[in-house]
Amino acid sequence: MPDDSAAARAAAEEESAFSHPPVDPDVSSAYGDHPDQVIDFYAPRSELAAGMPAPLVVVLHGGAWRAPYDRRHITPFADYLARRGFAVANVEYRRGALLPGQDASGGPVAGRWPATFDDVAAALDALPALVRDALPQADPRRTVITGHSAGGHLALWAAARHVLPPDSGWRVDRPPPLRGVVALAPIADFAMAEKLGVCGGASLQLLGGEEHFASRQPYADPALLLPTGIATTLVQGRTDDVVPQAVAEAYADAAAKAGEVVGVTLLEDVGHFPLIDPAADACAVVAEEIAQLAW
Repeated sequence: MPDDSAAARAAAEEESAFSHPPVDPDVSSAYGDHPDQVIDFYAPRSELAAGMPAPLVVVLHGGAWRAPYDRRHITPFADYLARRGFAVANVEYRRGALLPGQDASGGPVAGRWPATFDDVAAALDALPALVRDALPQADPRRTVITGHSAGGHLALWAAARHVLPPDSGWRVDRPPPLRGVVALAPIADFAMAEKLGVCGGASLQLLGGEEHFASRQPYADPALLLPTGIATTLVQGRTDDVVPQAVAEAYADAAAKAGEVVGVTLLEDVGHFPLIDPAADACAVVAEEIAQLAW
């Protein structure tokens, strides 16, 4: 039988995270011609950053790579980081289409292959030049990338482009210039995610279904793109029933087998959404994890 109290707590956590009004950016810049190819920038608002360049935090939102969930829902988190003294780049990217091509349950298909990955790669490649113009307060030499849920997957993937298969058009010749990655409840291991049915088979949909999953997985699954040589921390709520703890543990195990140590910060009595909720204590933990890498 489901635990009614756990379900009620998870619902309350989600309601709290989505209760904050969206926060408009200081400036937005396009990195392509599609309406979703845009980055919102938030200048550091803390006096701690006055007179000195601020670390840059790149934020990739979650939402199972599905169209209804855009970057607006994570803008309170972006603003929270700006108020903690960070410069913030909130990246939008193309997600699954509502129609045609809904999944069997009637929900929107997750992601677009290859457009979702094209956009994240293009956004990160364009970021240094865009930051110079849009956010001169930022120090791109101290860049940390973070993301929540599906965005946590994209953050891990963006940091692993130098270990993509040689025939990948997204591959880069050297590790990206990052201080590190802080992935929040990430969909970090596709095999485990599919075993657990995370987000209604979203990772399977992202790669184009059963027909393409195995052949595309080496190009998209962070658990297969190790070691990266980049400092990586996963922050995970122990009571997360959206992306369970087992997914983070599977990624950490894969990293260990590849000879890399990945930090895993497990938060007691925390579910999926407090990690990006400015009103939650878990969000302060996230900011501290980012600060440890950035500063």
